[in-house]
Amino acid sequence: MKVQEITEELLKYLPDANIDIVQKAYEYSAKAHLGQSRRSGEAYISHPIEVARNLVKLKMDENTLAAGFLHDTIEDTLSTPEEIQELFGEEIFQLVDGVTKISKIQFSSHEENQAENYRKMIFAMAKDIRVVLIKLADRTHNMQTLEPLSEERQRRIARETIDIYAPIANRLGIGWLKTELENGSFRYLYPDEYRAIEEKVAKGQEYRDKYVEKSILRLEKELKLVQINGKVAGRPKNYYSIYKKMLDQNISFEDVYDLVGLRVLTDSVQNCYSILGLVHSLWKPIPGKFKDYVAMPKPNYYQSLHTTVIGPRGERVEVQIRSEEMHRTCEEGIAAHWRYKESDSRDKNNMDNQLQWVRHLLENQKDLMNPKEFLNAFKVNLFPHEVFVFTPGGEVIALPYNATPIDFAFQVHTDMGQYFHSAKVNGKVVPLRYKLRNGDQVEVITSEEASPSRDWLSFVKTSKARNRISNFINNQERVRNLDFGKELLEKEIRDYGYDPFKELNTEALDKVAHTCGFKSSESMFVGLGIGKLSTYHVLEKLLPKEKLEGKKPKEESLVKLKENKPANAIKVKCMNDNIMIRIGKCCHPLPGEPIIGYMTRGRGVTVHHMDCPSVSKIIDDSERLVGVEWDTGIKTIYQAHIAIVAEDNPGIFASIGQSFAEGGINITRANVQQGAHKRAYFDLSIEIHDVEHLNLTLEKIRQVDGVIYLERMKEFHKNSPVKNKLEAMGGTLGLGDGKKLIVN
Repeated sequence: MKVQEITEELLKYLPDANIDIVQKAYEYSAKAHLGQSRRSGEAYISHPIEVARNLVKLKMDENTLAAGFLHDTIEDTLSTPEEIQELFGEEIFQLVDGVTKISKIQFSSHEENQAENYRKMIFAMAKDIRVVLIKLADRTHNMQTLEPLSEERQRRIARETIDIYAPIANRLGIGWLKTELENGSFRYLYPDEYRAIEEKVAKGQEYRDKYVEKSILRLEKELKLVQINGKVAGRPKNYYSIYKKMLDQNISFEDVYDLVGLRVLTDSVQNCYSILGLVHSLWKPIPGKFKDYVAMPKPNYYQSLHTTVIGPRGERVEVQIRSEEMHRTCEEGIAAHWRYKESDSRDKNNMDNQLQWVRHLLENQKDLMNPKEFLNAFKVNLFPHEVFVFTPGGEVIALPYNATPIDFAFQVHTDMGQYFHSAKVNGKVVPLRYKLRNGDQVEVITSEEASPSRDWLSFVKTSKARNRISNFINNQERVRNLDFGKELLEKEIRDYGYDPFKELNTEALDKVAHTCGFKSSESMFVGLGIGKLSTYHVLEKLLPKEKLEGKKPKEESLVKLKENKPANAIKVKCMNDNIMIRIGKCCHPLPGEPIIGYMTRGRGVTVHHMDCPSVSKIIDDSERLVGVEWDTGIKTIYQAHIAIVAEDNPGIFASIGQSFAEGGINITRANVQQGAHKRAYFDLSIEIHDVEHLNLTLEKIRQVDGVIYLERMKEFHKNSPVKNKLEAMGGTLGLGDGKKLIVN
């Protein structure tokens, strides 16, 4: 196809296209590749021309065609990125640059999971779907011209194609491209099997052609009789699909039933089902061989009715029935949707997660009637939360966005992360916090002297890295706390005049440990080390009482909690009465709410609400977690913070105050301000017994005439519904220091 023919085809589906830019790109490419030839002996420019021809077949816009002509200039000629950008603009340059980057990827594995990572990487690196389509057009012509290459290169390229590029074409729904890539790869990967199938197909081709011709005439006659629009044709053969079917079903070539196939195209979905009924009345359907891809499309949006029947002379015939629109989608894939007009009645739940981006785009772009508008809208990052990087051996590792070399190390192997010393990215040493990008090649340098640091937890992104680092640090602290706890107990035993080596026998200690709620003596030592357990609590179970009388040493001074409640309002398992108990300021739990305790050496137990974000940060540090529960036998006073939005009416504060008084609740602080739209904002601190008491009172407040919204404020409620409500009303709410309501 000459350049003029390409531009003529372009104008057929895009009349306002700028053909000058296409011509300019062709002329530049011809000049840049001047003197270069392909292995076949043809001038190199023949390849960009064929790539452009494939892109026209995909109905690409003029910028994509221009990029198709230019796609090899940066990599294979003296042209520079700056020159392409200056001459052809940013958009075309980005397309060319994207194809260049993908072309540099070295595929080292064809394992299924690795192949999928490669496919994801290509999408992630492309950012613009047109880059992927140019690459597919490029690979299609490469597969058509493999003959002059060495057998090793033929097989390598064919393996890449069938593992990486053919599935991408399928995912985009481009049927003819998928078939072309599969059959081309099949020919070079399995030449003997390819030739065998080719010969067997050719051997019976004349008979099948005549059979198909007669079947077509018969079906067309019946369609005319019932006055249904329909075009009937034979279905082309896909050698690779025949081969796959033989392998998957463990059958011979003679048992492949769909060598004879018909395809019927009609003008509506209703007619599809009407034709199906006609086919089944004409020829006997085979049970279990009917598939409805119209009601339940394939993940790549493929729609068609498939049925297998016993046709004339007892031959099995597969009949595909679809509308013109369905057929266009099957053959053209994404390009077919430039003319997408019909409402989307397809079941969204049946969509492949990897293609949800297509569905969302189509829903938003139904009114775009030409490829230029459509493609400009189709600049998306398909995997915004992932990056794909290489090991030195070429294996692709998928990581979360903003992942670091440390995440990479732990993902490859735990020991690599455990002994991580430094890392090189693309041959250069990088900081530990370096954020990996798509296509980076990462080399990890390890050292037997290196070990994980607590600082790493502040920037690693993978749960695997975080868990391994936390486990290492916790194990280190456990050893230190174990030694410290053992040292404390030994010292106490000496202070009582006993020999610690004699008294600390394993059997006796294990019994004491179980009595105190620990699984082993080692766990008990750790508890002693972090202050979870007092030494005297152990000694009174380890030594005879008479030996302890009158000899009790002074306990470490721990201040009891005295703010608004006695310390024993919360029960702590296996704790000395002198242990300090604090309510977490980050969540302020109330009696009746689920709680957990966290032990800190020298600071006692901090009690958190189970939903507090602080708990998620310490949940893995099981040695420091302690069981706590509310002492329901003790009534005490707790502080709670209430925010109220109400109509700014006379007496509204009095009404709210009266409701609190009726509930037996004392207001210790009140801040009331006027806001926009005749709204009053109340910031109240109240004294409460428990969460049930609070909820009953709040329900009374809700019944007060003029109250619009109220909420108990906690620091872990960062996205407070009150704030959202206020913003919707025209005012804003902020919580400053001291939890004061600020209304603007």
